[in-house]
Amino acid sequence: MGNVFAERLGPLVASYKNDPESVYNTWFVGDEARLKAFRSIRRGVGAVVRDIQTGEFPNDFKGSSLEFVLTCITEQKQVFEGAAHPFYWKPKLRIPDIYENGANKQAFGQFLFSCLNGGDTRALEKEVLKLAAREIKGLGPAVANILYFLHPTLFPPFNTAMVNGFNAVFDAKKKLGSWDSYLEMRETIIRANAEVGVLSKDLGAFAGLLFDVGTGKLQDIERLCEGGLSLAQDKLDAVRRKRHQQVELDLREELLHTRVQHQLAVLGRALGYEVSVARNDRGTDCQGAPLGYHCVERLPDLGLPPEVHNTVDLIDVVWLHPGESRIACAFEVEKSTSIYSGILRLADMALSLPGREEHLYLVAPRSREREIIEQLRRPMFQRHDEFVISYLLFEDIDRHLESLCRFGGDRGVLTKLACRCTPEQAAT
Repeated sequence: MGNVFAERLGPLVASYKNDPESVYNTWFVGDEARLKAFRSIRRGVGAVVRDIQTGEFPNDFKGSSLEFVLTCITEQKQVFEGAAHPFYWKPKLRIPDIYENGANKQAFGQFLFSCLNGGDTRALEKEVLKLAAREIKGLGPAVANILYFLHPTLFPPFNTAMVNGFNAVFDAKKKLGSWDSYLEMRETIIRANAEVGVLSKDLGAFAGLLFDVGTGKLQDIERLCEGGLSLAQDKLDAVRRKRHQQVELDLREELLHTRVQHQLAVLGRALGYEVSVARNDRGTDCQGAPLGYHCVERLPDLGLPPEVHNTVDLIDVVWLHPGESRIACAFEVEKSTSIYSGILRLADMALSLPGREEHLYLVAPRSREREIIEQLRRPMFQRHDEFVISYLLFEDIDRHLESLCRFGGDRGVLTKLACRCTPEQAAT
C-alpha cells in the first residue's frame, strides 16, 4: 500500500510543494502567524473549559470564549474559512446543542479539557469516540479544526474542500458531517503522510494538499488526479485568479508590516532605546538589510517563565532600557492577523512582569480602528490596575516619524499619537 500511495501522490505532492501559491508555501511554511496562533488557541480553549466549569459559558456563540477560539482559527487564511459556521447558534434548529443543553455543554467541556491536557494518542482517540457517541445535535467533526491546533501531528483539520480533495485523491465517498468519515479519513491521511514522507509530521501540510485539490488550485489537477476531480475549466480559472489576487494582497500586507516594524525600530533607536524585533522576523529584508541588523541579537532574560519568554520573543517590536533587562515599550503590528492574538501576547507579557504596564501598543491601519476598539472593550482586557493597551495607526506613524525622531526625548512622545479605550468607553 505504501508503494501505491507513493506512486499516486508523488507527482501531486511535488506539484503542491513547487507551486509558490499553494497552501503549503503561502500558509504552512510561508506564514509565521500560523505558528503564533497555536498558543493563542490553546489559551482560548482553556478559557472555554473554565467558562463551562464555572457556569459562565453563555447560551450563544457570539461574545463567548468559544468565539475567540474560532476567530483565531478562521483567520488562518482561506484554509479555515467558514470553520466558525458550525458553532453559530441557530435558534430555529436548536443547534449546536451545547448552549441550552447542560449535559451536552458539560460533555463538550470535558472533551476539550481532556484534549487540552492529554498527549497520549489512544486516550485522545477515546475522547473523540466518546464525544461522537453522544451524537450531540449539530456538533459534528468540525470540532477537528480545534483538535488540530491542540495536536497538529495527530488530528488533521476538516472542511468541505478537504473532504472533496480526499475523495478525489483516494477515490472515496466520505461525507462532510460524519464522524465516521472523519475518523476514516484521519487514518488514511496519517498513513499516507508517513509513507510519502516529504511533507511534515504536522498534518496541516497534508490537509493543505487536500484543500488545494478540493478547490482546484493545483495546476494540471486533471492529469495528477486521473479521473478524479471534475471541475469546469472556467471555475478552475476563477479559483486560480482569486488565489493569485490573495497572494498579491498577502505580499503587500507583509511588506507594509515589515515597513512599520522598521519604522518602530528606527524610532526606538532615535529615542535612545535598544530594540528587539520578533525572533522570526530578524532576517526579513528591509531596504536592503535584515530587519534585525541594528537590533539586539536576542531578547535578554526578562525573568519570565520560559513559555512567556518565547511568546514575548515573537512580539513584533520591543524597546528596552539601554543596558538593562527591562522593557520600555512593546508593539504588536497587525495586518490580516487576529487582533485578539496581538492583544493576548501583550497581556501575557504584562501579567508576568512585576508592576503595572502601560507602554503596550497595538499598531494597525486606520481601517481596523473600530475592530481594535471593540476588542479592547472586552472585560478581559479592561484590567487597568495591571496593564493598559493603547493603539497607534500606521498612517500617523508614517506621517510623523521624522518629527518624532528629531524632537522626541523618550517613549513619552508616543502619548501624542496613541489612543486608548478608557473604562468609560468600554462601558458604552
